[in-house]
Amino acid sequence: MSQTVIVSTCRVATPNASRYLQQLCKHWAHKFEVEFDPTRGRIAMPEDRTITLAATPEALDIRLEAPEDTTAHMRHIVDSHVARFAFREELAFDWQPA
Repeated sequence: MSQTVIVSTCRVATPNASRYLQQLCKHWAHKFEVEFDPTRGRIAMPEDRTITLAATPEALDIRLEAPEDTTAHMRHIVDSHVARFAFREELAFDWQPA
């Protein structure tokens, strides 16, 4: 029986969105199927988990698709990785249901 996939989104205000998008994609490229350019990225993980990223001059938009029972954990993983890359600035992650 397949699980319900939850879609959530998060807009992280930062002038360095493109840098963080590329760092996150490069970081996971050795483990997962990844495609990206300076403004868009997609990370496909096992078990119906996908992270889609979009960078604008003002923010990094993150869309997470994950099974319901892993959504909170996946949000935390994404937050902690982006926050680690952005150690010079304080970022706010406000996840919303899509």
